[in-house]
Amino acid sequence: MKLNPRGFGLACATLAVGTGLVVAGCANNVEGTPTADQAQVTSYKAEAATSSAAASSSKAAAAQAKATTDNCDPFRTTTGPAVDSYNDFVDAHDANAGDQSAKRDAAAGALDDAAKTVETRVSASGADLPAELGQKFTDYVAAARGLAAEVRKTTSTSSVAPLNEASRKVNDSLNAVRSACPAR
Repeated sequence: MKLNPRGFGLACATLAVGTGLVVAGCANNVEGTPTADQAQVTSYKAEAATSSAAASSSKAAAAQAKATTDNCDPFRTTTGPAVDSYNDFVDAHDANAGDQSAKRDAAAGALDDAAKTVETRVSASGADLPAELGQKFTDYVAAARGLAAEVRKTTSTSSVAPLNEASRKVNDSLNAVRSACPAR
């Protein structure tokens, strides 16, 4: 097959004229002032605000969940050794054992360490930690420090009533935190 240059030229010219006519037909100006459909504008703004609020809410919920996990998950492992150390001291005190003073000092230190660790985590979580849960952790911190102070004052001849009261406050605060934290 041979290409006919005149036929090819005629086809190209016809195509160019047709394209020109289409372009010229679309080049007409439309008179008037452009306006937006206010119902559509209002609807769009509402959708954008809802989407933004949902994103913010989702971000806040994720931060709250992380703060809760960061505080609740390690709570038992943080406070458990302090409870064990305190119980060792009580056993030594009740038996009037020779290592009673050493166990007293260890128990007070363990209670203070647990309180400081819990307090540091709560502080690091800031406003992301739900206020009610944060208060329960803060109550534990105060109770643990109170018990540590009572432990330090206890001698073999001391009344155990203040120690028992301080211990009850720690137990109550431990249970309150455990009840408030999600089950794992």
